[in-house]
Amino acid sequence: MSSATVTSRATGTTETTGPGGAGQATSGRAVSTLTLSRALGAGLRRAMSDDEKVVLLGEDIGRLGGVYRVTDGLQEQFGRHRVVDTPLAESGIVGTAIGMAFRGFRPVVEIQFDGFVYVTFDQIVSQLARMHARTAGRVPMPVTIRIPVGGGIGAAEHHSESPEAYFAHTAGLRVVSVADPQDACTVLRQAIACDDPVIFFEPKRRYHVKGEVDEAIELDAALPMDAARVLRTGTDVTLVTWGGLVGTALDAASAAADEGVSIEVVDLRSLSPIDHATVAASVRRTGRLVVTHEAARTCGLGAEIAATVTERCFEHLEAAPLRVTGHDVPYPPARLEQHHLPDLDRILDGVDRVLGRGGVATR
Repeated sequence: MSSATVTSRATGTTETTGPGGAGQATSGRAVSTLTLSRALGAGLRRAMSDDEKVVLLGEDIGRLGGVYRVTDGLQEQFGRHRVVDTPLAESGIVGTAIGMAFRGFRPVVEIQFDGFVYVTFDQIVSQLARMHARTAGRVPMPVTIRIPVGGGIGAAEHHSESPEAYFAHTAGLRVVSVADPQDACTVLRQAIACDDPVIFFEPKRRYHVKGEVDEAIELDAALPMDAARVLRTGTDVTLVTWGGLVGTALDAASAAADEGVSIEVVDLRSLSPIDHATVAASVRRTGRLVVTHEAARTCGLGAEIAATVTERCFEHLEAAPLRVTGHDVPYPPARLEQHHLPDLDRILDGVDRVLGRGGVATR
């Protein structure tokens, strides 16, 4: 994207940002054009340079540089004691990270593929998420778990999952999802600096998206990690999404504009906690809501957002909130995923339906 309009939840002000879209001024500082995956690597490098307690753990993240090369060159720069190639045992990796956090480290775990996180689910929801509360606040758990997520790249089984609802439902975890290079770099640094455990989702289909990145942004001047962004202002419909579908949502807004429909696009960014204030403020302006995500429809985050908007904005709604999601089936083989994932046509159909312009009930 060439530019974005970002509304601050804290101040209510609006500003225009560059391709990174993270809401920080970069004038006077050098910026680089990076892919999202390279921006993640830059964020890790900056975090490790700033704090020697930041340690990376994961399968093939050292010599190989990770399956997606996010950690390429970091072991050579910081050494094998800080970029650790682990055994193929996700539960053991997260358990080790929990122990390291007890001793004052800030571990960053890479789960190689989204579908591989399920084998460490117990460590995350039964131990990591509860440790702070279990110790009456005495023990922080600054563990960041990076997970490449989502479809759209024709991957094999267990490589295109969208497990956000499992973790957003778990008290004690922060859950975030980035969509552009600047956000990838900055929000990853914020996650690592946070004393809470953070599930950090990286949409695989956007790893190669390029944008300008300012690696020198100070975290206390950056948009808060738990704040949503209004990427495009509009007057007719609010379209809420995150991660891999942000680009599709912006494309849908551009296509709708050709037909005289003004769509406001909100990148949620934080999936737990959710910035309901920014979403509600947008819906009060437009009177209509469409939420789209790759995960299955039933008990997905779209339902939570729609319910909260109904509670907070009922008197402003011109139509019932609508969800455009993945189907309630196991993720299909690669040759069929185009029928499963929300695309431009399905999103525009949802927009037509909340506008009362017909449309097909495609869910």
